[in-house]
Amino acid sequence: MILSDQGIKQYMQEKGLIITPLMEGQIQPASVDLTLGTNFRKIHEHGGPITLEESAHEVSFESKRVTIPPQTFLLATTEQRVSLPNDLSAFVEGRSSIGRMGLFIQNAGWVDPGFKGEITLELFNANHVPIEIVSGRRICQLVFAKMDRPCIKPYQGKYQHQTGAVGSLIYKDHEIK
Repeated sequence: MILSDQGIKQYMQEKGLIITPLMEGQIQPASVDLTLGTNFRKIHEHGGPITLEESAHEVSFESKRVTIPPQTFLLATTEQRVSLPNDLSAFVEGRSSIGRMGLFIQNAGWVDPGFKGEITLELFNANHVPIEIVSGRRICQLVFAKMDRPCIKPYQGKYQHQTGAVGSLIYKDHEIK
């Protein structure tokens, strides 16, 4: 079940959903708009090939305004810190108005129950012209899905409590055999 604005407010008042900072106008009929932070991360252009076995060579930077060149990938963070209770998960969706400009936004699309931290966003400029983005603007939305019951093992993964745009930590994975 997707939470409505009333359900979102109830979860925030009674059931442990925390989103800070948050203004009333960010709560939409079936989602919460999140705003763009000031921390960004990109792959170093001369860093060599990327593998799954080691950390990619990345550059992190702070800015209130960023221009994303055409056909370019960039990580960003939200201003908001999110804490999900054990019976709620969330989808990260780009805002339609931004997608219509050619800027694709996601974060692998899913936030697990029990997650706490800022949301790292994966941005891709699919357009043929640069796109400028400014911190503080609504950039994406969280859509909340109530689970049939609380999970037994809430999220405790490698991105728990992340702050800022965090690059891939896949090299820390232990594959299941």
